[in-house]
Amino acid sequence: MAELETKRLVLRPFVDGDAEDVYAYAKDSRVGPAAGWPPHTSVENSLEIIRTVFSAPNVFALVDRESGKVIGSAGFVGRHRTELPGPDDELGYALSPEFWGRGLMSEAARKLIRFGFEDLGLHTIWCNHYEGNERSRRVIAACGFHYRFSQEEAVELMRERRMTHYYAQSREDWAARQAVRG
Repeated sequence: MAELETKRLVLRPFVDGDAEDVYAYAKDSRVGPAAGWPPHTSVENSLEIIRTVFSAPNVFALVDRESGKVIGSAGFVGRHRTELPGPDDELGYALSPEFWGRGLMSEAARKLIRFGFEDLGLHTIWCNHYEGNERSRRVIAACGFHYRFSQEEAVELMRERRMTHYYAQSREDWAARQAVRG
């Protein structure tokens, strides 16, 4: 799998040795529940997630260049929708609260959007957030996604129902934004 770089981050595949760093942020109750999963309960729990969920294609560890620590995850989650032309995929992400408010997730997401359109050949990239997750909504807006619809749905890992807001970006929308940015 590719390794991607931004000014402040390296996006690379997860390895077993990342388990302690993942646990350090994933045990925080502000992280997982907002994204639809329970806080990690141990380093072993984080290792299991690395070996299962995070081993999927195009899911990356977010490594802070300054500290060398894994501070989050981001990538394509393999969820597809039929409302807009494909091929498509959904972008998901989580970030350590220690690094919130610095624009790091928007930086990583922009790199992944470019990767999705240019390297994976996607036509549409979806992104969503649950009601009340304003941090995620701001990342979605900063990256040029357009609101499409909302629906209440089951959040299986949390055993509850939530209102979910869906956004999409087409390759054409993205290319037009790139042309304007120069």
